[in-house]
Parts: sequence; structure tokens; C-alpha cells
Amino acid sequence: MPTTRTAPPGAISPGTAPDVPPAPEALRVVPARHYARWTAAVAVLVLVAQFVHGLATNPVWEWDVFRAYVLSETIVQAVWVTLQLTAYATVLGFLLGTVLAFMRLSRSPVLQTVAWTYIWIFRSIPMIVQLVFWFNLSALYDRLGVGIPFGPVFWSVDSDSLIGTIGAAVIGLTLHQAAYAAEIVRGGVISVDHGQSEAAAALGIPRLRQIRRIVLPQAMRAILPTAGNEIIGLLKGTSVVYVMAIGELFYQVQVVYGRNGRVIPLLLVATAWYVVLTSLLSVAQYYVERRYARGADRTPPPTPLQRARRFVRDLRAAAARRDQPVVPLNPLGESR
Repeated sequence: MPTTRTAPPGAISPGTAPDVPPAPEALRVVPARHYARWTAAVAVLVLVAQFVHGLATNPVWEWDVFRAYVLSETIVQAVWVTLQLTAYATVLGFLLGTVLAFMRLSRSPVLQTVAWTYIWIFRSIPMIVQLVFWFNLSALYDRLGVGIPFGPVFWSVDSDSLIGTIGAAVIGLTLHQAAYAAEIVRGGVISVDHGQSEAAAALGIPRLRQIRRIVLPQAMRAILPTAGNEIIGLLKGTSVVYVMAIGELFYQVQVVYGRNGRVIPLLLVATAWYVVLTSLLSVAQYYVERRYARGADRTPPPTPLQRARRFVRDLRAAAARRDQPVVPLNPLGESR
């Protein structure tokens, strides 16, 4: 009696074609649907559109007054005074803050105590109080001089003629900024591995050169983000000097709307200038941080301009692919 043999599992029976998986090009890729994300995006865009529509249509903003004053000579000169105060206080504040930071890191208990006391006092007193104090320095000291400590004075000058209004503002902003800059620099220095200094000392590199060439370049990566934020805060903090009747941006805006009564558009002028100046500082901070990150990141992230160029290239490449003719595939997934 003849017997029938059954094919083992997985074997291909005669006369049947094997199942060929389709080519990857023939598969249809369906992206995931993020409905909640799209709903949130639409809601945010609606809110933004409502805000922009209110800016454009609300007559209280008085855009004609804004355009008349935003580039006026008085406002531009006030912006220049604001930039001067920011630059002086930043440079002098961080120089003094760096000295205070290394005083706190020194092994001398006297230097440590003096630096800690300075930082404690000037971080405790509000900036406006310090500015008013330095503005009235002549009430405490009529004359300032140079001589032997606890002895005769060789040269002296009237304090009002030596420290004017701008000088008092720069001194107050610098001393206030130095207390915060000292902690920023100290935090960056202690973030550097101590083995770097030990290796440099083993090679016989002088202490000052270790700090200048080894420690500080590595510490800048930790210092720059906080320092940039502090400088931006100082730029806006210069508005406090209006109590000293210095013609910076906020004071001049107050003077102008005190004369014409256009409070809202003049405040918008000050806001626009602060936004522009802050944006420029943010761009400068980005590129400075990118420069100091070269030693840690072999491939630094692309700049916004490079990302824009890449986006345009990707759009052109996608458009070129759409213009190419579609080649039909046979049932085995191969092009004909």
C-alpha cells in the first residue's frame, strides 16, 4: 500500500512560490499621530494670535507715538547712558569679583574673612540703598585725601568734585555687582578638577600662570551662563539709578511721559529697547559660550544660522525628491 509523505514544517511544497517580503521602498510608513500635541499647539497659536491682534487694534497702545519717540535723540542718548553704566559696572564688577573670589579661595584666614564679609554685606543691602548712600557720600566725608594711615594727609580733594553723579552710580553698581560676581567666579573655579592644578604644579608652572592658562579657561564653561544672566540683570537694574536723576533710559521715559501724559506708548518704548539690548547680549553670550566649549565638545552644536541653512537644504532636497519620477515595482519588490 503506497504511503504519502508529509513535508516537514517550514518546507516549501513543490509548485508553490516562496513568500517574498516586500522591499522597504514598497512599504507605506505611517507617522504616529500626536493629537494632544497638535491640540495644544493650536490653542497656543490662538492665544498668540489674540495677543497680536490686541496689540495691533487696541488704540491705547498709540503706535504713532511709539514710532515718534523710539528713535528720537533723547531716547537714543538715554540708551547710550544705560549701555555705559552697564559696561563700566560689568567690567569693574567682575574684576573686583574675581579678586574677591580668589581671596575666598586663599589659605589666608584674613583674606578669607575680609572677602566673605564684603560679599555678605553687599549682598544684604538693596541696590537702591547703596546708590543713595554713594550719592550722599559728601554728607559723611567732605574731603577725600591720600596720606599716611592715622597720620598727616598729603593731598585731598572735595568729595563732590571727585565723585559726580555718574561716578556715584558706577561705584554703587560696581560694588553691588562685585559681590555676586565673586560667587559666580568662585563656583566656576571650584568646578575644575583639583588634579589640573596638581598636575600643573608638578610640571613647575607658576601659580599665577596656572590660574590664567589652566584653571580659568576651564572654569569659563561654568561661569559664562550665570555671568551672562547677571549682566542682563544688571542692564535692567540700571533703571534703579533714576533715583539719582541720571538720564538713563527709564528716567528719560519718565520725563517724557510726565510732560505729554502718554504713559503706555512711552513705557512700550522703554520695553522695546530693553528687549533689543537683552537680545543682543543673549546672542553674544551664545557665541562666547560656544567658543569656550570647543575643548569639551568636538562637534559643537550648530549655530542658528547653520540650522536655518540646513533647513533650507532639507526643503530643497525634499522638493527635488518629489519631482523625480516614480519607478513601479514588480511583485518581487524589484524595479522594472
